[in-house]
Amino acid sequence: MSLARLGTVFPRSSVLFLCDMQEKFRPNIAHFPQIVAVAARMLQVAQVLEIPVVVTEQYPQGLGPTVPELGAEGLKKFPKTCFSMLVPEVERELEALPHLCSVLLCGIETQACIMSTALDAMERGLDVHVVADACSSRSQVDRLAALSRLRQSGTFITTSEGLILQLVRDAADPRFRQIQKLIKDPAPDSCLLPLFQGQSTGFS
Repeated sequence: MSLARLGTVFPRSSVLFLCDMQEKFRPNIAHFPQIVAVAARMLQVAQVLEIPVVVTEQYPQGLGPTVPELGAEGLKKFPKTCFSMLVPEVERELEALPHLCSVLLCGIETQACIMSTALDAMERGLDVHVVADACSSRSQVDRLAALSRLRQSGTFITTSEGLILQLVRDAADPRFRQIQKLIKDPAPDSCLLPLFQGQSTGFS
């Protein structure tokens, strides 16, 4: 089995995708503040580890801008109308990353844009790590079913802290002190555990 299919991740071969965390979704997405807070933590880690970041906005004219608490003000936003984040402009960004192997995926909605993005990325031969505590939907049934479907399709369903520690790998890394400050407190609860009661979580 190749290392890629084990889900091994390295900063230099990864990209962080932040999908459609916009103002108009705020009242309707379950656990929206918690999802954004975890995604913001992933963004801070990406900046420390120098991982490229892609931020998309679904029809921003109608659904509004990315929420400020994500901390992505200085980043380019890629507008889209399709569900997949892999629009031509994003594809060109990825072509400039010659060592790319892994997509780290956060955002909304799990059964729509997260699902479409993950499947498109896998079709391009990339590993996809879905950060379950940074993804949500309006319906928690859709959220759970989508996470199960994504696992069946071969994505790696993980948590933010688990993925962060895989990326930094070694407490002797000089950047670990910065990372440690970011994960000192547990990620905010977005009620994943009740969704998975009575079945395997599928977390990697």
